[in-house]
Amino acid sequence: MSPSVGVVIPTRGDRPHLLHAAVDAVLAQSSPRAADVVVVVDGPAQVAAVAGQLTAGGARVVANRFSPGLPGARNTGISALGTDLVAFCDDDDVWLPGKLTAQLAALEAAPGAEFAGCAIEVEYGSRRVVRLAGTDQVTKGHLTRSRMVMVHSSTFLFRRGSIWPDESAPGGQNEDWDLALRAVGRHPIAYVDRPLVRVRWGGSAYATRWADRIAGLEWMLARHPYLVTDPRGAARIYGQLAFHHAALGRRAAAWHWARRAFAARWGEPRVPIALAVALGLVPADTMLGLLHTRGHGI
Repeated sequence: MSPSVGVVIPTRGDRPHLLHAAVDAVLAQSSPRAADVVVVVDGPAQVAAVAGQLTAGGARVVANRFSPGLPGARNTGISALGTDLVAFCDDDDVWLPGKLTAQLAALEAAPGAEFAGCAIEVEYGSRRVVRLAGTDQVTKGHLTRSRMVMVHSSTFLFRRGSIWPDESAPGGQNEDWDLALRAVGRHPIAYVDRPLVRVRWGGSAYATRWADRIAGLEWMLARHPYLVTDPRGAARIYGQLAFHHAALGRRAAAWHWARRAFAARWGEPRVPIALAVALGLVPADTMLGLLHTRGHGI
């Protein structure tokens, strides 16, 4: 018998058409279907309104009872489930047909595996770009060398109770990367390298919260100091810090992190991007949009 699967969908409640599409795509999965779908909203006052948006039914709506924000919402959803496995889906993303079936097969084929992911199709405006991992298992080495955007929270499927999002993540930043790193510390992630989730960029509440993104990277470095032992991984993080500081107009800090990025890895591509923003040659959000059209972030 296949293990039962519960799905957690956090939502702000302000984009009902996207939430409706996300829930419908989850419920349309076959062999197996999700046994329980929990939509988590910020507070009790939103429960009735969001439940009314889901006219087709098939999902429970509950209020976040832990820390405000995404990690608390996800933990609320996990605690509301009684299934063998838990999957995440953001309210602006869409599972594609066969997602659960393929991931369950990957878990079964990898003895000891507790956590599965899959490749994604990034949608930004009218463009769609497939992002593959090039592997059937993701290791700690992979996630140290690269953030691996295709190891995305909307692809996560894991054994309930094996791991929980950390609610201390500042502004909810990088809690999914932290979760994946802790998961691979236990066992490699079983990975289906086919795009089975459509990730919609452009509507995220996090994309241009530059100070939160800086705090999130600093939090990750404090929790996972080994991230800077790989030159490519260190240069990437330092380059991101340079860009975020540049976006806030902190030119001295941007130059500081740009120098550290180049010292870690000569030719780090985020350095000239960050310096262009620091010098006022291009706005940060414009540069981020250009990267998004290619299926990449900073």
